[in-house]
Amino acid sequence: MINALSIDLEYWWSIELLKGYVPDKINDFVYESAQPLLNLLDKYDIKATFFVLGMLAERYPELIEDIYYRGHEIASHAYSHKTLYDLGEQGFEEEIIKSKKVLKKYDPIGFRAPSFSIDNNTRWGLQILKKYGFKYDSSIFPIKTMLYGVPDAPLCIYRPSKEDISQHDPNGGITEFPLTVLDIGRLNLPISGGFYLRILPLRLLKLCMHQINKKRPAIVYVHPWETYSGIPRIGISPSYQFITYFGISNALAKLESLLIEFKFNTVRDVLDEV
Repeated sequence: MINALSIDLEYWWSIELLKGYVPDKINDFVYESAQPLLNLLDKYDIKATFFVLGMLAERYPELIEDIYYRGHEIASHAYSHKTLYDLGEQGFEEEIIKSKKVLKKYDPIGFRAPSFSIDNNTRWGLQILKKYGFKYDSSIFPIKTMLYGVPDAPLCIYRPSKEDISQHDPNGGITEFPLTVLDIGRLNLPISGGFYLRILPLRLLKLCMHQINKKRPAIVYVHPWETYSGIPRIGISPSYQFITYFGISNALAKLESLLIEFKFNTVRDVLDEV
């Protein structure tokens, strides 16, 4: 089974939990965090999908060029990392236009919403993606957290209905590759990546991945900043500190172990195979 590997390429302060806490003058550590990850992918000749934030691509076009010429897929992560809840329909459409313009030469067909902010309240986002030529989305997380989630969504690749994105519609305009969870009875255990990759023991991650691969491909995601120990520590609440920083020191080694044991490719190529 070939799984999809995705990298959300954004600034380290983009996440919701740091909003309002980050000082004005800061080092973004974009190159410092991206290069070890790119070198790791080169080491094992693995191609990934990079969901690229538009404003970052504007500032670092040479980095996006380098990623592309290493054979990776370039996809969109919107423009400013504002959620769909904050943007509304018009604002989101404007962001998509800006993102498509910045990434035009790479012909992005894939999208991931900032903070996984596509749910039934923002399902109009999928129609906007279709309007601007996107073929797939990977924003729906089949769990419920304080920030995101569609707990009743299918766990496998599907086409969301216009009326209810937790339902499959074979005629739906966008293919959805939901973030990977392992269903354990009534519980969906998130193992896709990010904080979940950092907090779960490696042995458990591997057991879950093998179990999932009996039925379907998984999709794993990481942010370069959460694999880089040099990221600044901001004075936030203890719970936010835990979610943001726990496990950063060994996240890259964890990912490497997964790359050794499992097969990975870009989202586009995995969907082509499916």
